[in-house]
Formats: sequence, structure tokens, C-alpha cells
Amino acid sequence: MADPRVSILTFGCRANQYDSAMMERRLAAFAKPDGGGAYVLNACAVTALAERKARQAVHRLRRAHPESLIVVVGCLADAVEKGYTRFDGADLLAGNAWKARIDEVVARACAGARGVLPARSLGPIAEEVSAGSPGRVRAILKIQDGCSRACTYCRPTQVRGAARSKPVDAAVDEAASLVRSGFPEIVLTGIDLAQYAPSDGALADAVRRILSIDGLLRLRIASINLSGLTGELIEAFAANERACPHFHVPLQSGDDRILERMARGYTVAEYLERIASVRMHIPRATFGTDIIVGFPGEDEEAFRRSCDVIRRVRFTNLHAFRFSPRPGTVAAGFPDRVDEPTKRRRADILTGRWREALRGDLDSRIGTTHHVLVEERRDGEWRGYTSDYLYVHFASDEEIPAGSLRPVRIVAVAEDQDHLEGMVDE
Repeated sequence: MADPRVSILTFGCRANQYDSAMMERRLAAFAKPDGGGAYVLNACAVTALAERKARQAVHRLRRAHPESLIVVVGCLADAVEKGYTRFDGADLLAGNAWKARIDEVVARACAGARGVLPARSLGPIAEEVSAGSPGRVRAILKIQDGCSRACTYCRPTQVRGAARSKPVDAAVDEAASLVRSGFPEIVLTGIDLAQYAPSDGALADAVRRILSIDGLLRLRIASINLSGLTGELIEAFAANERACPHFHVPLQSGDDRILERMARGYTVAEYLERIASVRMHIPRATFGTDIIVGFPGEDEEAFRRSCDVIRRVRFTNLHAFRFSPRPGTVAAGFPDRVDEPTKRRRADILTGRWREALRGDLDSRIGTTHHVLVEERRDGEWRGYTSDYLYVHFASDEEIPAGSLRPVRIVAVAEDQDHLEGMVDE
């Protein structure tokens, strides 16, 4: 008999990962009436590459499971509904506002609904609750969604709706439930955490209250725009060792002229000053970032300035994106386009400069001891992350439960700089 379950495939950001866990919860007891299988693709539309991956996934599923239903939800479905792109191959598409009613969406597909479900109003974000992803030690908790900024290149602004915030009380309750369910680490996420503005507090309030939950070992925040790194938030992280001192702060460009064309709302000097402020209060802090190369008008000098910021900040992780014009965004109509070979070359150079700067930081860890939250054992090694988000492999004959903290002395850096090598520090 065919598999009656609904499988979810996830593409894109941590907010999408949270949404998938939420949908899994709502679909746990769902079975197709005819006993056949169904697939829900939680698809991303932030770049042309993200859309292409979703299309490829649908084509693979069609070949492998021709009798199964395929439902595409999320940002890509919203982009189709709004006329920004086309998408063929799925039985039914439903935008982000339908995720909290995914069981209804799949039921409609089972009943024969096809095409694109009409857009509906976004419900209160407090109604979105996840039980986490089984088998993991880290639970993602989405406390913010949507974006009210107007970055000129950005599609999520088009498809996620205006900024919405989960009340602090609701966020704390959900966090406590996740900890009780066995997740020792929580990651707070959103489309733009800097816009988290519930009626009952601020991001720093949510951080402090979640850190007070018994049984929680670590709290992280996911990507946060510069304006969200307030003095109050920095103080909340500095005051509690369970608050992980890693901050992913998108830069996007190291050139003020390009930042202005992007409508990012800050200068390079302001960015560097805020990073320095965090380091002053939290000396062991590490940073990650996103940078777009090949934005319209980016010349070699502007690109050089981006490389210079990488050298000065010493990011421990970096995502380099080649500019992808999104239909309907302001930047899609900008002149002075950068050709694709130049974008690829700059992305390679940028990544190379980052790795050069990273090597020195990783080498400085040799001989130091860090507490690693163990996630799994693979290929004879235990693996996990330090509080400042460095990936560590270490050997131990001990049977270590997932979710345990172990002190690990760093003895080497992997040749590809993908991780640190260590041994249990007794």
C-alpha cells in the first residue's frame, strides 16, 4: 500500500525551518483518504537559485512518486500568487498565511483543488506554535515575522507581509515547552529580529525571561540587523553565560554608496562602531554576516571596501550571495548591472579573503578549552558547537547523550577550516 503520510521538504531560512516544524505538528495525524502519499515543499524565493532548487525538487518528486500530491507553500507560492514569478509542476500552491492551516491546505489538495489558493489575511503570530524537530538538540523559536523595511533588493518584504511580533509572554511559554520537551538550546529567529516590537516588551526582555527557564543550557539569536543590536540587548547577553555570544549581523556591502542604493539605513562606520561596542561588552563575541556581491553599481573599489570590512571584523562565518534581481523589487530596475562572470569572481575572492582572516582566529583557539553542546556521533567522532558557534569534532570512548555539554580542549584546525579538532578536557 502507498505511504499515507505527508512529508515536508524545507528550503531557505530558519524562519522556514520553524514553519516546517509547526506544520509537522499540525499534520502529525493527517492521512490521505486514498492512502497515497503527499509532499509539502516549504519553498524559498529570496534568490533565483532558491526558486530553481524548488523546481528541481518538484521534478524529482514527480519522477519518483508520480501518484503523490505535491503542495508548495510559503514565499515562493506568495510570489506566484502576486505575479512575480511562475511555477509549474505542483498540484497546489499556498502562501505563507496558509501555513498555520496546512492541514486544510492538504485536505483541499486531496479533494481536488488545484492551482494557487487565494491570499488570505495573516493571523496572529502567537497562534503559530512549534514542538521542535525530533532528534535535534537545538529548537528554533520564531518570535517575529514579516518586514516593514524597504531594502531595494529584497523579496521577503513582498511576500512575508508587514512586521509582526509574538508577545513576550507567548514566546516564553513556547520556549519553556520546548525545554520541557528536551531541547537544551533555543534559537530565536524572525525575518527581521530588529523589528521585534511586541506590546509587552522588547527583544532584551524576551531574552532575559527565556534565560531564566530551568533546564535551558543555551540561548542564541539568529540573524539580526544592525538596529536590533541595542545596548539593552548587548547587556542582556553580557550578563548571562547561557546567552551565546555569537551575532550574525548582515552587512550586505562595505561601501556606503552601495548601502544607500540598497536602502540599508546605516553606514559602514556605524556598522563597525556597533561591532566594536559588542566586543567591548562581550570580549569573546564572534560575528557572522551576509554580503551581496555584484549589486548594480558595485565597481572594483566598492568591492575592495567589502573585502576590507571582512579583514577588520574577522567574521567566523560568512554567506556571500551573488546579486539576483527579483522581479517587482526596486533594484531589479537599476542600471549599471554587473555581469555574471564578475559576480562569480568577486564571490570567490570574498570567500578567499574571509578564509584568510578566519584561519588566524581559528588558530588562536588551539590550546583553549570550550564547552561543546554535543549533537551527534558520526564517523567515530562526537560533534557539536561551542557557545560562540564554532563547530568541533572530538574523540571520546564515553557514551555521551545528545544535548550534553562537554569541556573540549582544541588541538587542531581541520585542513578545510570546516571545524576544530579537540579532545575531552578532564
